[in-house]
Amino acid sequence: MVSLGDRRPPPGDLAALAELDEAALLAGLRERFLQQHIYTDIGDILVAMNPFQPLPLYGREVSERYRRLQTDALPPHIFAVASRAYHSMLGRGGGGPRNQCILISGESGAGKTESTKFLLQHIMNLCKGNLQLEQRILQVNPLLEAFGNAQTVMNDNSSRFGKYIQLRFQKNTVQGAKLSEYLLEKSRVVQQDTGERNFHIFYYMFAGLSSEQKEIYGLLDPSLYRYISGRFGTQEVSEQWKLKYQEVCNALDMVGFQEQEQVDMQAILAGVLSLGNVTFEPEESNGSVKVSEASRGWLKAAAGQFGVQEDELLKCLICTTSVTRGEQIQRFHTQQQAEDARDSIAKVAYGRVFGWIVCKINELLAENVDPEVELREIGILDIFGFENFAVNRFEQLCINLANEQLQHFFNHHIFQLEQAAYKEEGLPWETITFNNNEPILNLLLAKPFGLLSLLDEQSAFPQATDKTFVDKLNSSFKGNLHFQPARGRVLGFSIVHYAGKVQYTARGFLEKNRDTLPANVRGLFISSITPLLSVLFTATISRTGTLMPHMKAKVIPGADEKFNSTRKQSAGAQFRHSLMVLMERMYSANPHFVRCIKPNIQKEPGVLDDQVVLLQLRYNGLLETIRIRRDGFSWRPSFEEFAERYGILLVKPGVPLTKESCLEILQSTGLKGWICGKSRLFFKYWHQEQLAKCVEQLERAAVVIQKVFRGFRCKKSFLKLLADLRAQARQLQEEAEREKIQQLALAAAAQERNSLPVPMPRKRHPQSRSHPSEQSQQPPVPRPRSKLTESTPFDNFLNPSAPRPVPGTEEQTGEEANVRKLKRGATLRWFKETQAQKVMQDDGAFPSWLHGMISRREAENLLIDKPLGCFLVRISQSRPGYILTYRGEGRCRHYMIQMQPNARYVILGEDRAHASLTELVQYHQTVGIQPFMEILTVPCGQKSSESLNYENLEGLTLSSPADKGETPPEKQSCPSMASTSKPALQWFRRTKNSQNQWTTDKSRTKSSSGESSQQAFPRLRSSIRLAMQEIQQFTSISMNMARQRRSFH
Repeated sequence: MVSLGDRRPPPGDLAALAELDEAALLAGLRERFLQQHIYTDIGDILVAMNPFQPLPLYGREVSERYRRLQTDALPPHIFAVASRAYHSMLGRGGGGPRNQCILISGESGAGKTESTKFLLQHIMNLCKGNLQLEQRILQVNPLLEAFGNAQTVMNDNSSRFGKYIQLRFQKNTVQGAKLSEYLLEKSRVVQQDTGERNFHIFYYMFAGLSSEQKEIYGLLDPSLYRYISGRFGTQEVSEQWKLKYQEVCNALDMVGFQEQEQVDMQAILAGVLSLGNVTFEPEESNGSVKVSEASRGWLKAAAGQFGVQEDELLKCLICTTSVTRGEQIQRFHTQQQAEDARDSIAKVAYGRVFGWIVCKINELLAENVDPEVELREIGILDIFGFENFAVNRFEQLCINLANEQLQHFFNHHIFQLEQAAYKEEGLPWETITFNNNEPILNLLLAKPFGLLSLLDEQSAFPQATDKTFVDKLNSSFKGNLHFQPARGRVLGFSIVHYAGKVQYTARGFLEKNRDTLPANVRGLFISSITPLLSVLFTATISRTGTLMPHMKAKVIPGADEKFNSTRKQSAGAQFRHSLMVLMERMYSANPHFVRCIKPNIQKEPGVLDDQVVLLQLRYNGLLETIRIRRDGFSWRPSFEEFAERYGILLVKPGVPLTKESCLEILQSTGLKGWICGKSRLFFKYWHQEQLAKCVEQLERAAVVIQKVFRGFRCKKSFLKLLADLRAQARQLQEEAEREKIQQLALAAAAQERNSLPVPMPRKRHPQSRSHPSEQSQQPPVPRPRSKLTESTPFDNFLNPSAPRPVPGTEEQTGEEANVRKLKRGATLRWFKETQAQKVMQDDGAFPSWLHGMISRREAENLLIDKPLGCFLVRISQSRPGYILTYRGEGRCRHYMIQMQPNARYVILGEDRAHASLTELVQYHQTVGIQPFMEILTVPCGQKSSESLNYENLEGLTLSSPADKGETPPEKQSCPSMASTSKPALQWFRRTKNSQNQWTTDKSRTKSSSGESSQQAFPRLRSSIRLAMQEIQQFTSISMNMARQRRSFH
């Protein structure tokens, strides 16, 4: 065994600093950052600086370098963390297979979301196996960013929710994914502070939808909408948003959302925007409120977009209906209450849409394996960073609470567990002090006198106000070092967090914590004719705030009040429960830490502000982390775990799981710097990689032994087979010689009878030709190999003198042929029923690149003399789908085209879905197919107009030949399918124009690609159109009156 000796620390590891103080730490980070080395290690903890610019660090060639577990010779990288987690999950690290979690932390704008993308990208690259599922998982991030991210003063793409992605693996292949979301900032839908925006999806829709689509959804000029503050971007920004909208639509298609679901979802979002423009004014007669004349059109538009009656929506806004002793009582709202009801509906509707998207993603990406199969997991936590704005509200309190919990998790693993182990094992150790934030967590989460518990208590009192809540906090936490009352008449309080002091404005705390839905709104939306909206409000909310859709339920009178009071938990309680579940998952897994740092406040590339970075280093405790990683022992396996894992290094069977065995193993490796305790061993963070090198060395030796043994065994089998063939050849030769001798003897005997007269030959009578079915079945003639396929040594077995197949296999081959015939027939029926009309062109013919159901070899032979880039599309013979065959340089490549359940076409391994097969071909005539980026150039046409290799597809709609007393040709694979004739081809093309045969809706339109499809629309699009006309008329009249007033003055 090669001795490992002392380790030379790799460049970029801060644990190797000679002088450990803040100045040296900051100088090391600055030097690396200015050289565009944004990643730095602290032992096995990664520090990532946000460069605020794209860098060439994440290409395929870089990802390939970080595929192996041993990355100590490579510079620090986010890919190294993903690789370490993946191999540890498979049991290739220091222990057996175990669930892993990656915790990404940092303040807002530090780069957590981008780090999550790169982690997912590299893990999917490591576990190549299920290409389509991997691409769908990668599409989750852009989809959730559009609906859950927004621009803030600190970050242009700030996550306004938290997510925990669980990747499920069977061995080394991903089998599914699950997503958990935490605390969406719903208040942003109705209000944004100066310099901030609403969620991205609203701006993407305005920029990406065509004028016709905007008319369908009822969207006008973005400057008219109050919920986006009447602001829109410049032309350059609008073009970027347009591209983003296309990415979102593609992500929805790739993940598997149906077209009608996407239409309903966008109609609901348009309804949210229209609802925000509804204003109220006092009613002079009875003191109630009414909708202003200027916003009547907006109310009608919102009702049409939601799919409900206008008068019913109006009732929910201006009054509350309750049932007392069987009698309905209406209480009219004040103007403020009506506006609150309007905003509450908008927030709840958007929140339900977001929750449904997450639920639908989990449903579409769920693993499809046997429940008894054990799956391993890698979890990635991307949660909102610590926030301290000019005005901090209820959402900032919850966000900072989550960051407090994560900081405590970091401290627990890095400091508390490690130093407790040293003390327990009696190791000499100087205690490292760290900033313990447990008292802050007790202040916020303790029961029954924690801040959230007091907030729930006040929320339960109908007469309680934000002021009574603040008074309760001041009296309960008087003297607490981490709580400070607000000075003067400010309605608020301050909390000294681990990252600094934050002052919170208490206004709106109770309302946001109650998160009530206006009475009768749930029943109204359940009865909506928009199926998605009905599903959203039929669903229940779990203890953690997760949407749980189920079948449509019956609406019971008075159920809305019960839904809001008894069954529903407060927003704070839901968030507390979800945090508890998250922490349980993370404590049960092996953690990996990524600490993101923001180099400056201005978001400028190449600039590092010392004070900004130093503040983050202090409150993250990175100086103490470096000290414990340099002096401590982060890997602490027990004797049994170590001997079981590394007993193979002794190269002997039956290694006992004892301390002595461990010491013998370590002595054989020459490892240095470890310590032996009472019940476990203590290793530095780099020792795992060094031991892994020893195991890998043995694995390579085992591969050599297996190679030699298998070669010997195959050679022995080959020599035996060769001897048998030679013996058989000798036997045949001996038989031939005996036959020759016998023939010579017969010839000699014939010469002796030459004196006898020669008899005349008998007259041969013609024999009746037997029926073809009575003839003996001849063995099938082997099909010629493709001209692009090289011959192999195994072709020698086609020699007639070679051994024949073992008797009994003919029946098995027949069964396989029957299975192939059934699959072929099923695919033909699939094409007839679902595809033929879509692929056919306007003239009733198929595109020139479609070649029907031909084999792989036939496709290659067609392309052999074609130019580079020539292609054809053929129908798969074994499954419903297509295969694209491409003429490459020196060979043909075959790409599988899958049709997803939502009727989208995807090339396996590609990240783009297409609405039609023609659109897919047109797209890849300009954009190359991954991974070789091959562009389609010339379609491969038919051999001749008289010999079409897709005629058997076009004749499917005719009756079978058996009905006419005809015998199907031999090439017909499915007896129930008819053969093709020219009249059949013409007849089938005529059916293209038959509306009764193929068209079920007059609204069906023709796409630009030439394929027909039934377009999805909002259910009440006519009502939406009328409302838009009314709004435009009123706006035009108002503008004319304003001009007249200006001209008069």
